[in-house]
Amino acid sequence: MRLRSLSLATAFGAALLAAGLLPAHASASPAPRSAQEGTVSAADLLAKVTSCSQISHGKYRTDDETSATVPVCGKNGAVFWKADMDIDCDGQRTANCNEDRDPWYQDDTAFHQSDGKPLKAESLPYVVVPSASGIWDYSGAGIKGGGVVAVIYNNKVEYAVVGDTGPTNIIGEASYATAKALGIDPDPATGGADSGVTYILFKNSKVSPIENHSAAVSLGNQLAQQFLQNN
Repeated sequence: MRLRSLSLATAFGAALLAAGLLPAHASASPAPRSAQEGTVSAADLLAKVTSCSQISHGKYRTDDETSATVPVCGKNGAVFWKADMDIDCDGQRTANCNEDRDPWYQDDTAFHQSDGKPLKAESLPYVVVPSASGIWDYSGAGIKGGGVVAVIYNNKVEYAVVGDTGPTNIIGEASYATAKALGIDPDPATGGADSGVTYILFKNSKVSPIENHSAAVSLGNQLAQQFLQNN
């Protein structure tokens, strides 16, 4: 839930590294996983989102300094966008998600675990949606907290949940765990992906409890199969 600047992130990370406050390996990209989640391939999902029927009243920026180029698109049973991935480390404090590692850290998330506590960005794959505005209102489109999202990058599919909300004019953000699972550098200050990430959000879906990732994978795989059949 932050306004992110890539140039600031780079400068901040370099300063920490120079000061010896950030381990030298922290910004290195983790090794890609050997397998994707579920049985639906990235190629099959991407084949259904080659064209955009825009449902947003305008477009989003991917970062503070970029122009607004990203629309929210509609499909049968889903909405989608193609953007970058900034790293959200908000929620419960953990070894890699805290004030010392993340200059934009906040100790809460828009949606909470079943016990009322904020989500854990380091361990739970989740996606950030833009807060409701005149551009687009996610809830009006059938997108809920805990809704299932298929996140696609580099021919991998990772199932996540809608876990947080962000700025009203910026799109393209997901949790530390989402990035790590997709082989994207998850460092909150210097990581992320500049482009090439597709987010498919399934309408009227909800994982309960929200923190159950295996439930998200199971439901996500079913919804992905339906998505292929209905589009």
